[in-house]
Amino acid sequence: MKKRSGFTLAEVLITLGIIGVVAAMTIPTLIQNTNSVRFATQFKKSISTLSQAALMAQAQYDIDYAGTSVASDSAGVTAQNTTGTGCAAQTVAAGNYTICGILNNTLAGQTYQGAYSEVKGADNTALYKDAVTMKTTSIPMTNMYVYALSDGSFVGFDKTAKKCSLGAGNVLNDTMLTTGALKDCLGFIDVNGAKPPNTEVTCSNDTAALTPNTPCALAATGSTIGDIYPIVFHDGVVEPATNAAKATLARGK
Repeated sequence: MKKRSGFTLAEVLITLGIIGVVAAMTIPTLIQNTNSVRFATQFKKSISTLSQAALMAQAQYDIDYAGTSVASDSAGVTAQNTTGTGCAAQTVAAGNYTICGILNNTLAGQTYQGAYSEVKGADNTALYKDAVTMKTTSIPMTNMYVYALSDGSFVGFDKTAKKCSLGAGNVLNDTMLTTGALKDCLGFIDVNGAKPPNTEVTCSNDTAALTPNTPCALAATGSTIGDIYPIVFHDGVVEPATNAAKATLARGK
């Protein structure tokens, strides 16, 4: 009997088919795991950037998020009798004690994108839909102004936000964010900018809530991995505003 060497075409095709099936099953999971780590790391970086902006404003102009005496919308700055009522034109140096003023004076490379409803994606359609079309309704995004940071992430904040103070000795909780002094100081960070998925991060049960004092469990993969993270501005810092965002920050450390 003649001894066979090598593989037949059928055997090679079967092997390649098995490899293809295994790859199809594992590659999406690997991509999701990579995105989860990347998003969490970028979220931590953006949180730090926004907190540093407040500290810089405090050092240079003696103002932080608690010292924003008026809202960033035109009505707020007009009442303050300052020039440059549009968000992009406001600066703390010119007397605009607003969140727009702080960001314009302290964030290098930032670009004002406009109101939430004006932010556009690459396909020239609205980048963000109304909160109902997102996974959760943790934050009312439609009343926000949006900036692009130098690293490509987006940050949004309520245009009516002012006097964002937690108060000495207090710990952030859900009451402050829903009915208390910080309910108008909510915002979001989209670590992926204009790129998808443009969905809010949620807990492993696919929900999220304004309860940052009780972080939830996060799934490593699946639909709970989002690139939008609710935040709250107050005093000289920015903190996660939901249980899922708080858990993500811990994952990114």
